[in-house]
Amino acid sequence: MSYAADMLKLTEAAVVAHVALREVNRVVDERILPDCFISTDDGRRVTTSACPLISFYFDSARRLTVEERVFALNEAGSRLQKFCALDFDSLIAEDWTVRDDFLTIDFAPFLRSANERMRRLEAARDVVVSDPEILGGAPVLRGTRVPVYDVAACLAAGDSMHDILEAYPSINADKIGLAAIYAEANPVRGRPRAFNELPEGAVIIEEGWIPRRRKSG
Repeated sequence: MSYAADMLKLTEAAVVAHVALREVNRVVDERILPDCFISTDDGRRVTTSACPLISFYFDSARRLTVEERVFALNEAGSRLQKFCALDFDSLIAEDWTVRDDFLTIDFAPFLRSANERMRRLEAARDVVVSDPEILGGAPVLRGTRVPVYDVAACLAAGDSMHDILEAYPSINADKIGLAAIYAEANPVRGRPRAFNELPEGAVIIEEGWIPRRRKSG
């Protein structure tokens, strides 16, 4: 299991914190988190332990003022710094209650949720491989030739689990979910594939055109 001090790309942090990428960028740009949770040495990154804090900051926006959220975030953040060498399982065993006069906040649920999502992200990392001998090095699900981004695109397009499993019988529902997590944490860079661009290995069987139907009447 990753340690709390491990660094995540912002796209990975968005998955673990369960927020939009723009919100993680906002946390970094506006320096909402203490500096010890952010690094710009090797690209913009945040520590794994920052993810429950990011979740709290945005999830509590409807109920708490900015001042209350920042106070609670700084209190919990100062405690997390003391346990940066521990993994999430050990962190959850600590008392994460923050009190300010009449306000009482328990950060433990945010740590547990981030812990579970981090486990899924690590599982996604483990199940995805890239081999130059398989589809030119495109990421595929381990033990198959199934492209990760194609599976994730099917899910994002609204294809049912049943349809995806029929299209890719060598995988299961869990691997479909892990493919989606991996794709979200590692979005494709560069120019999207053109609609008239065939996938590698595809063959045109027949070409033709269909006339447009005229509206009757």
